[in-house]
Amino acid sequence: MEQKKTSTFSNGLIWFGAGVSIAEILTGTYLAPLGMWKGALAILIGHGIGCVLLFLAGLMGARTRRSSMETAGMSFGNKGNILFAVLNVLQLVGWTGIMIYDGAIAAGGLWDIGKTIWAIIIGALIVLWLLIGLTHLGKLNTVAMIALFGLTIVITVLSFRTMKDTSEIAGDTISFGAAVELSVAMPLSWFPLISDYTREAEKPFAATMVSSVTYGIVSSWMFLIGMVATIRLGTGDIAGIILRAGRGIAGLATVGLMIVVLSTVTTTFLDAYSAGISALSISKKIPSKLFAVVVTVIGTLGAIFLPMENITDFLYLIGSVFAPMIAVMLADYYILKEDSGEKKISWLSFICWLIGFALYRWLLHVDTPLGSTLPDMALTMVITIVVKKIVGSASGKAHRT
Repeated sequence: MEQKKTSTFSNGLIWFGAGVSIAEILTGTYLAPLGMWKGALAILIGHGIGCVLLFLAGLMGARTRRSSMETAGMSFGNKGNILFAVLNVLQLVGWTGIMIYDGAIAAGGLWDIGKTIWAIIIGALIVLWLLIGLTHLGKLNTVAMIALFGLTIVITVLSFRTMKDTSEIAGDTISFGAAVELSVAMPLSWFPLISDYTREAEKPFAATMVSSVTYGIVSSWMFLIGMVATIRLGTGDIAGIILRAGRGIAGLATVGLMIVVLSTVTTTFLDAYSAGISALSISKKIPSKLFAVVVTVIGTLGAIFLPMENITDFLYLIGSVFAPMIAVMLADYYILKEDSGEKKISWLSFICWLIGFALYRWLLHVDTPLGSTLPDMALTMVITIVVKKIVGSASGKAHRT
C-alpha cells in the first residue's frame, strides 16, 4: 500500500513549527550589539543565503524521494553516507538536548516547578508527537500552529513596545560578518534534515519552496524578537521579555508558558524524528520511531544533567561538517549530474569535503561581510567541479588508450 503523501500546506506547518523556537530567539540576542538596523540587515542577509541553500538541498530529496542521508549517498556512496548519518544523529541528539534545556529554563522562569520537571514534561510531549507520526498529526498540528502564531504575535508586540534603547550600553562585540554567519547557521542546521520531510510531499517543488520560505520568514522573526528584546529590555530571556514587558497584564505568564512548551515540542519533534530516519541509513534493522523516542529520552537526560547555555560553537561545528557536504552534493546533482549511489564510497567526494571542512574552519577566523558558509560552499563547489572534471577527463583518456 502506497504511503500517504504530505500536502504543501502541512509541509508549511511543519516548518512554521521549526522556525518558532526558543533557540532562534536566544541566537538573535547575540546580534544586539550591532544595533537595530545593522542587526536586522544581518538577519535578512543570513537567512536569505541560508534558505536558498536549504531549498536546493530539500529539492534533491523531494524530486528523488530520498531522505537527507540517502541523498548524501548520491555523492558519497551507499556506504560513504554512513559517516554523515552518524554525525547527523549525534548533532540531532545534541539539538534535542539543547531545545529541551532551553524550553525547560524558559518555562521555569514563568512557572517555577523545577528545570527537571519541565524537561520531563516537554520530553513526554515530544514522544507523544512522535508516536502520532508525521502524516497523522493533521488537525493536532494545525491547532498547535494556529495557537503558536497567535501567541507569538503577543510576544512580538511586547518585544517591540517602545522602551529605553540600551544598544549604546551593549557595545560592538560582534562583527557584521559574524552576525550574518550566525543567521546562516540556523537554516544550515536543517540542511541534513529537510529532505526527510520534502520526500513525502505530494508536490515536490511547491512543498520545498513553501517549507524554505516559511522557515526563513519565521526564523528571521524569532531572531528579531531576541535582538529587539535585548536592545530595548536588556534581556533576551523569553520569560524576562514576558514578565518585564507585560507587567500588569493578567494571564500573560500562562500565554508565555504555552508558547515556550508548544514551540519547544514542535521544533524538537523534527530533530528526534530525523534522527530516526538517519538511523535507517546506518542500518535498515533499526526501528526509526523507537530510535527517535530513545533520542528524545537521551536529550531529556542531557537537558537535566548537562550545561547547555551557549550554542554558538555547536552551530559553527555543524556548519563546518554539513556546509561542505551539501556543497559537494549540490555540485554533483545540479551541475555535474553525477550519481555515485552505486559505489560503496566515493573517495573523490570525500577529498573535496575534507578540503571544504578545512576551509570553513579557516574562514571562521576571517571576517568576511557574508560570513563563512557562503564563501566555503562556493569554493567547495568550484573545487568539486574542477577536480571531478579533471579526474573524469584523465580517466576517459586512460580508457581511450
